[in-house]
Amino acid sequence: MQIFTIFVPRNIDHYDVSFINGLYILTNSMKIITLGRTGLKVNKNGFGALPIQRISMKKAVFLLQEAYDNGINFYDTARFYTDSEEKIGAAFADRRDKVIIASKTGAQNTTDFWKDLHQTLRNLKTDYLDLYQFHNPPFCPRPGDKSGIYDAIKVAQRQGKVRFIGISNHRISVAKEAVDKGLYDTLQYPFSYLSSSGDEKIVENTRKRGMGFICMKALAGGLITDSALAYAFLNQFDHVLPIWGVQCKSELEEFISYQTNPPELSSSSWRKIEKDRMELAHDFCRGCGYCMPCPAGIQICDCARMSLFLHRAPLSVYLTEEWAEKMKKIEDCKHCNACREKCPYSLDTPTLLQKNYEDFKVFWKQKAKNAL
Repeated sequence: MQIFTIFVPRNIDHYDVSFINGLYILTNSMKIITLGRTGLKVNKNGFGALPIQRISMKKAVFLLQEAYDNGINFYDTARFYTDSEEKIGAAFADRRDKVIIASKTGAQNTTDFWKDLHQTLRNLKTDYLDLYQFHNPPFCPRPGDKSGIYDAIKVAQRQGKVRFIGISNHRISVAKEAVDKGLYDTLQYPFSYLSSSGDEKIVENTRKRGMGFICMKALAGGLITDSALAYAFLNQFDHVLPIWGVQCKSELEEFISYQTNPPELSSSSWRKIEKDRMELAHDFCRGCGYCMPCPAGIQICDCARMSLFLHRAPLSVYLTEEWAEKMKKIEDCKHCNACREKCPYSLDTPTLLQKNYEDFKVFWKQKAKNAL
């Protein structure tokens, strides 16, 4: 009698079992995409590690390893995300070759570039990055420009510290140039069903040019509340890798469930998308945070979206004394226009804040009236 040892994956639901030529064959049923010309094979779900700054090391390591155990193999972080890199390093130091790690540098000169890169490698407990990206620069780094950072990243690539080169940006002009110049292996850019036709053209052009497209803000900074609908929309684009920002197990499980039971776009789905587009797809704040900090102490990222929150979330969440105090800070706006100048979407942020404040006051008065 022959005895066989069979390896059963921890999450057997993610595998299809076939009996071929006398053997049981396990094949992964999760959707895998190729990240452009990098050739990197990644799970359609990417892990956006910005939110794990907000949780403890122990909780972050658990969450990251839970994602890994459920087939997620792409992890996006940045030097700017405080201890996010260190948490990824702690989670994956013993399985570095099994995961794909991307980080970013906000450096705009070579001294800061090398400082960031070496610190990132130490934090991640590794001697190389699968993907290193320029983090939202106000220009598109090019060979021979005065910043020198593109030439520096090419040196790092030749040294084996960086496998592939990417750029992350919120500015459509920079994104267009990055795609047109063909200098980058990947582009990370905001994309969702609220995006403009211009944004969708960028996505299509990356496909044509063989660039990997990493999708951030797939939930439009929290304005999209139906993650299944967001996933279904992005699932149409076979070269697009969404990175979902998660900070708790329930959020992670939500996206993991879509791997083996992917939501589909139905006629009712498209009606919901069109309704959201009518309500939201105008000059709205995405909550990217590049306008912060505000010299007047205004919590711009949330206050500039208050009207949308009030129309899409339970009123009890936002009609509180705490939020009333935060919104009242808008009265202290110095009209310095610093937020407007830093906004990658060219929004008139002071005017947007004022409009949201007026809307909030209407709801606040109605709450007081109902309480009588």
